[in-house]
Amino acid sequence: MIQIGNFFFKYRNWLFIIFYALLFVPHVPQLFTEKNSGPNYYWYPIIIGLIITILGQAIRGATIGLAYIIRGGKDKKVYAEDLVTTGIFAHCRNPLYVGNILMLAGVGILSNSLLYVVIMIPFFLFVYQAIVLAEENFLRNKFGEQFNNYCARVNRWFPNFKGISNTFSGMHFNWRRYIAKEHTTTFIWLCGIVLLLLFYYPQLTHYDVHLRNILLIIILSFLLVIYIIIRVIKKSGRLNG
Repeated sequence: MIQIGNFFFKYRNWLFIIFYALLFVPHVPQLFTEKNSGPNYYWYPIIIGLIITILGQAIRGATIGLAYIIRGGKDKKVYAEDLVTTGIFAHCRNPLYVGNILMLAGVGILSNSLLYVVIMIPFFLFVYQAIVLAEENFLRNKFGEQFNNYCARVNRWFPNFKGISNTFSGMHFNWRRYIAKEHTTTFIWLCGIVLLLLFYYPQLTHYDVHLRNILLIIILSFLLVIYIIIRVIKKSGRLNG
């Protein structure tokens, strides 16, 4: 598993994008249907999926804003300068990965694809488990007992929310770092959600293709403008710090 994890670690930045893109491959059967969930079946994947994926983004945001890992890799290999144990890392050892998993699971449910949920999500979990084992092997070899003690008190995957209020009140949330680090992920994530909602759920636009296309242009254009503005601000250096 460690060797598998080291392999996938090289491409970890592309994993989420690849799995995200697979959402738009035509799929059958559906997770929720009129037969198993009633005439308004489409609201189930929409509501459940959005709640889960937004929770994932919130976890990523809190992690990056409070205590971010300065370097999680070097030369496409597992690497860490320090053992980060503050912020959300005090409640979960892999909060960014947990956030990614929830984001992808949420949009997977939102896509209403049964095959995606039962095949692609479990495979995504397998890949992340392998990556984490490879990272833990490196951290254990580098930090020794310090890392073992950290593992003994903090779960690998399931966050422990005990003392979470103290974590937020005792640390400064770095909005500039959050925007600088997360704007691209958020842009791709939001665009994907818009595409899923408008193309997979024609009920939302009353099966009016013209209305769907207008909304698509307006919303995606708005997101693109915001993204470009953030990129310009970041390039100017005003998001440093």
